[in-house]
Amino acid sequence: MNTLRAKLSFGIILLAVLSLLAYAIMRLAPSGLGIDWRLTYRPAALALLRGQNPYSVEVSPEAPFFAAPWGLLPLLPLALLPIEMGRAFVMVIGLAVFGYAAYRAGAKPYAAVLFLLSPPVIHTILNANIEWIPILGFVLPPWLGLFFVTVKPQTGFAVAIWWLIDAWRKGGAAQVSRTFAPVVIAFLISFTFYGLWPLGMFNALNYGRGFNASLWPQSIPIGMVLLAASIQKRDVRYAMSASPCLSPYVLFHAWGSAVFSFINDPVQMTAVFIGLWILVGLRFPIGS
Repeated sequence: MNTLRAKLSFGIILLAVLSLLAYAIMRLAPSGLGIDWRLTYRPAALALLRGQNPYSVEVSPEAPFFAAPWGLLPLLPLALLPIEMGRAFVMVIGLAVFGYAAYRAGAKPYAAVLFLLSPPVIHTILNANIEWIPILGFVLPPWLGLFFVTVKPQTGFAVAIWWLIDAWRKGGAAQVSRTFAPVVIAFLISFTFYGLWPLGMFNALNYGRGFNASLWPQSIPIGMVLLAASIQKRDVRYAMSASPCLSPYVLFHAWGSAVFSFINDPVQMTAVFIGLWILVGLRFPIGS
């Protein structure tokens, strides 16, 4: 009973802190922040609530929705809020989930702070994107995590491949079926409502051409080596870094999965953190 009361008290305090932080963002943050929420995720969530097709170009013509439909489910309550309030909560929840994922991964506080302050994470928060959904999937049981990593394949599809091989090693076809059947069924059901919506992801190359931070195809050998290393060493962290290397469409914040792969090594995380901020400084020098 005391444990339950303590968890309930912590939950209430956390909700209050997040609400206050969201209010501060709503009042103080420039209205230009949160473009992904404003142009893509909120319109798609509202379309889903109205029973419409969230993948229709008419829903969000400037930046169409391409992610898995279940990625909209946690956003539905926020879409009903005033747009700036919803934006603020997406930003705060994203930061909280990133922190929780680091905690679940066993990160030391120092490494967790560096991860939260890394450029891809900051980029995610400022744009009110949902990169925190697939990264949360990394620390969940595979059958459940698959629903999260498939929301944004460019962030986590290599982890799904690692889970497939790991399931086969542990229990053959039976274990693979237990792990992958739920998400496969979800895909099949979604196809009946929205058609072969994953094919629409190829259109992302046309809409996000000016923002694409992919190193593909030059990064393909690196991604293949990382994926092979993850399988050989039975270490999923290499697969986390492999996904953006193997994707032709990667916005800058999607590289957060690669940063997360260093979450358990403070020295490596420090090097990645410094290196990324140097890269940002060279790309966007002060005063430019």
